[in-house]
Amino acid sequence: MKKSFLTFILLIFFLMGLPSTRGESSEKEANSPEIRIPILLYHRFGPSAADGMTVTTTVFEAQLKYLIENSYTVIPLRQLIDYRLGKRQTIPSHSLVITADDGHESVYTDMFPLLRKYRLPMTLFLYPSAISNASYAMTWGQLREVKASGLVDFQSHTFWHPNFRKDRVRLKPVEYENFVEMQLKKSKEKLEKELDIKVDMLAWPFGIYDDELIRKAAQTGYVATFTMERHHTNISDNGMALPRYLITNTDREKAFGRILVGSPCS
Repeated sequence: MKKSFLTFILLIFFLMGLPSTRGESSEKEANSPEIRIPILLYHRFGPSAADGMTVTTTVFEAQLKYLIENSYTVIPLRQLIDYRLGKRQTIPSHSLVITADDGHESVYTDMFPLLRKYRLPMTLFLYPSAISNASYAMTWGQLREVKASGLVDFQSHTFWHPNFRKDRVRLKPVEYENFVEMQLKKSKEKLEKELDIKVDMLAWPFGIYDDELIRKAAQTGYVATFTMERHHTNISDNGMALPRYLITNTDREKAFGRILVGSPCS
């Protein structure tokens, strides 16, 4: 009897000394830092800020130097999306993403030379109806030249940059549904054909989206879409409405630094 009781006591002490796998797992999850990545959004560049969407070339270069001097890692947007989709396990710490919308010619003349100078990747969201047609836009030849650098990825910004909020009002329900499908599908098909690429990401024109538009985008084959909301993206965000910071010419030094750490209004 005494022997059995002693054996029982020793067993209890042994079990108490064993590490708890469940506890360790929970602790690791609780202590894991949340991945928060700023996605920067640009539109146009030039020697002067002619409008609120233009960033002067000198300010843009100063921003790139700030990133380098403060040890930020600019990663391709694809890398971030693959991480969110579980296709890669890690991304570099202190990371951020650079994007631009529309395909303005100044992306080719002003932005791209600086990205090439500093060897930094970016994603360009295009609406194909303007390419090689509008006087302000890049040409297909310029896009192919940029593509050859390996630094730039191209994705969809719909076919002609509609305002879906206004279009929903002016069109009948069936017409609006067909219109949305055309904008999403035709852009994807045109970009894939002209540039020999895979298009599965979309930037919403004017940042306008809703549940129905998201559903249509997913049906068309888009795995991630982007807005213009001013906060970092994290793993808990809706992957079909990811935020981006619209960068303006006033985002210099301290203001730019506050955006990168996630406190743009402080």
